[in-house]
Amino acid sequence: MSNETYEPTAEVKNESKCTDCGAVLKFAPGTTHLKCEYCGAQNNIVSESAAETVVEEIDFERFLSEANLGAEQKEQIHTVKCNSCGASSTLKPNVTADNCPFCDTPLVLKNESTSTIVKPKYLLPFAFDNKKALEAFRKWVAGLWFAPNDLKLYANNPDRLNGMYMPYWTYDSDTYSNYTGMRGVNRTESYTTTVNGKTQTRTRTVTDWYPCSGSVSNDFDDVLVLASKSLPEKYANALEPWDLSNLSDYNTKFLSGFRSEMYQVDLKEGFEKAKARMDVTIRKTVCQDIGGNHQRILTLNTRYDNITFKHILLPVWISAFRYNDKTYRFMINGRTGEVQGERPWSWIKITLTVLGVLGAAAAAYFIWQSQQ
Repeated sequence: MSNETYEPTAEVKNESKCTDCGAVLKFAPGTTHLKCEYCGAQNNIVSESAAETVVEEIDFERFLSEANLGAEQKEQIHTVKCNSCGASSTLKPNVTADNCPFCDTPLVLKNESTSTIVKPKYLLPFAFDNKKALEAFRKWVAGLWFAPNDLKLYANNPDRLNGMYMPYWTYDSDTYSNYTGMRGVNRTESYTTTVNGKTQTRTRTVTDWYPCSGSVSNDFDDVLVLASKSLPEKYANALEPWDLSNLSDYNTKFLSGFRSEMYQVDLKEGFEKAKARMDVTIRKTVCQDIGGNHQRILTLNTRYDNITFKHILLPVWISAFRYNDKTYRFMINGRTGEVQGERPWSWIKITLTVLGVLGAAAAAYFIWQSQQ
């Protein structure tokens, strides 16, 4: 989906003004209001999110077939693209210099651009603030063996954590799969063998294989796909589960004081990723249908029906640590506090530990030799 597909629409920045003093507000995590840091006023977020959110899915095929999206399904956002990692993220309000939250490279602010995107329908607001996120990060770092000392110093700096709303797609689909395979059934058979010149009778397990075929159905709900290429997918997926039952209607006031990234994985590519996640469950279902003690899937053809999707934003505290010319990224689930990330190793500490163990072993051997 290229930008040329969309018509101009309202511009969005992650910024709101206090109704009392006019200062820039920030969303207070864990609440439903914006807090003014200057006059202390609490500005409530007035929207449909004040009531119970009714989550609606969008028809996948119909959405892709429409040449022009309605104004309610698109928005323009101001982003800066990192020249190092390629991430396109929004800026903090009133900044004059900043670093990329994904790789810690200084951003060239003059490269700010406006992009039109598929508007998010829902989001999960941050449930806790920078202070609590930093506590979770420090605890996680403290449990890393052989981590460089610089990382522990880094974890003490609250400015190193960025609250980021990450783009996600969710997909629903009914699937119908035909398969052919082999069913392995174990049986026990007796056999004779010679041991020390004597004949002995023993038993062993043998697997007999039988061809089989069949079909299975699966219904998938909210298959989650990260729409960003700026975070390592392995660790981002490990942040799950998310409490998607608590989604709120999309409101830019929840973004006040935080940053967001524009999706890099479009709707079609996202569904291919969703199919890969569905395939794991489908294959488990096929193996259950085959039965027996062992299963082999020879062919598998799946049809996807009633495909729907949502574009949502999920809250992640992220940080990028540069060590020995390599960037290590850490992320914290902004709802549960789950911490994941790429950990650096201090080879100096590892080498000193190995030398210490070898030295202790040599000393113990020397003492033992002297006692003999």
